[in-house]
Amino acid sequence: MLFILYYIIAITILVMHFTGYLARRNLEWVVLLLAVTVFPAVLYL
Repeated sequence: MLFILYYIIAITILVMHFTGYLARRNLEWVVLLLAVTVFPAVLYL
């Protein structure tokens, strides 16, 4: 269940990144935060 929620949030952030929504609002750090949260999940699996 948490993986599904994580993927939905990740896809939403990526779509907002590629459409330029985050750049217009100076929220590009959210993409970096998403990248940091991926590494523990990959190491855990």
